[in-house]
Amino acid sequence: MQLQVGSSHIAGDTIRTPHEIILVDCPDEVGLIHRITGVLASQQFNIESNQEFVDVTTSHFFFRAEVSLKTSCSIESLAQLKNALTHILPERANVRIVSRELRPVVICATQEPHCLGELLLLDAVGELPGRIVAVISNHNTLRKLVERFDVPFHFVPHDKLSREQHEQHVAQLIDAYMPDTIVLARYMRVLTNDFVDRYSGRLINIHHSFLPAFVGAAPYRQAFERGVKVIGATAHYVTAELDAGPIIAQDVIPVDHSFTAKQMAQAGSNVEKSVLAKAVRLVLEDRIFVHSGRTVVFS
Repeated sequence: MQLQVGSSHIAGDTIRTPHEIILVDCPDEVGLIHRITGVLASQQFNIESNQEFVDVTTSHFFFRAEVSLKTSCSIESLAQLKNALTHILPERANVRIVSRELRPVVICATQEPHCLGELLLLDAVGELPGRIVAVISNHNTLRKLVERFDVPFHFVPHDKLSREQHEQHVAQLIDAYMPDTIVLARYMRVLTNDFVDRYSGRLINIHHSFLPAFVGAAPYRQAFERGVKVIGATAHYVTAELDAGPIIAQDVIPVDHSFTAKQMAQAGSNVEKSVLAKAVRLVLEDRIFVHSGRTVVFS
């Protein structure tokens, strides 16, 4: 029996800290919460917090609980808990038990510092529920910023390489760090489907929320010229369809006629970095379910 721990699979008798997150999604039925909490109680798990939601349009149930045990438990005992939960749930139920621990994150960036800098700072002061283990960039511009935080920086130039060749170099670096999550912090490269498939469910991207309007270069200049009154940002999982993956977090801020194009761009940078930081937190705290192309987010 294997137990899913984040994006890893671990088997055996390894002793775990007694703080776990229980994640369940399945077709909705009467009494699901009673059944789940009954199993947890029977195995002496204390529920510290829990959230549930039923998508009435698809009749699908979602449940997240943070639980604790007074004594340490083994991977084997958690596998038994997963079996017990699966046994009392409908067919096609998905059950995950993940540890509340800091998991590794790799960031890919290009030349813009705002999103990367925000994540590095949060990590440095202990406010990121993960560990940034490396930054990979196709430019050398951000090296000094990254090295100030004692994080390894890898410059992988794309000159004279095909997109596939460049991605292979990047993938080799990513795999060496075995990250739980890969964050595209204004990484200005269109990814191939093979690369996206390789890290399916682990890639997070951020972009302005004007899309599909104002595509291409200088979106804030375009927004200024059209007299836009709201600026926003969207963080989402990366899929093969460009900028169309399941949305994790969004926010908007008001602007008005007094804003110059430069001020609009600065306002956009501020909302982008805050939205991406929020999305990374949600992912690393296992607060997101993806179902039928949409997300259920327990914040």
